[in-house]
Amino acid sequence: MDSKFWPNPEEEKTRYLEHNNDVTDIRYQNFLKPVVEKVLTNQKSTDKGLDYGAGPGPVVQFLLEQNGYKIKIYDPFFHNDPENLKQTYDYIILTEVVEHFHSPKGEFQKLYNLLNTNGRLYLLTHPYDDSINFEKWYYKNDQTHTFFYTTTAFDWILNHYGFKSLEIEDRIIILKK
Repeated sequence: MDSKFWPNPEEEKTRYLEHNNDVTDIRYQNFLKPVVEKVLTNQKSTDKGLDYGAGPGPVVQFLLEQNGYKIKIYDPFFHNDPENLKQTYDYIILTEVVEHFHSPKGEFQKLYNLLNTNGRLYLLTHPYDDSINFEKWYYKNDQTHTFFYTTTAFDWILNHYGFKSLEIEDRIIILKK
């Protein structure tokens, strides 16, 4: 999206508060469970994790802690703890976050630097492809969605930053450092 159409920070935060991110909301938990299950499959409970862009209700943290995992959270609007960006992690989860990036190149560089060797980024987003009628695509209608990704974009991210592998399974994207 052209930057002249970006919402200002106050409008952006107001929009995020409209989301129902209640940790006890079973529908939202079920929406996030596929990415949480990927973490439970690939990571040990002793691994250091970060939920980057956790939003007002850190459901991913809630679900992982129910399984004995400890995970830190960071969100520039709701959990702005810069200390959590001064360490490295074995995995970082971004659920419905990357489409909000105003500077994807800088954000992916930051995320890459926050990962330990063999660390993983777990992304949940809706990749765009030619089978989607963009004019009717629901995902573009959120004014805070400023950037959309294709499989080609994820291939570029893989190669540009030097990730070792890329998995794309529907809406879940995993990049391994």
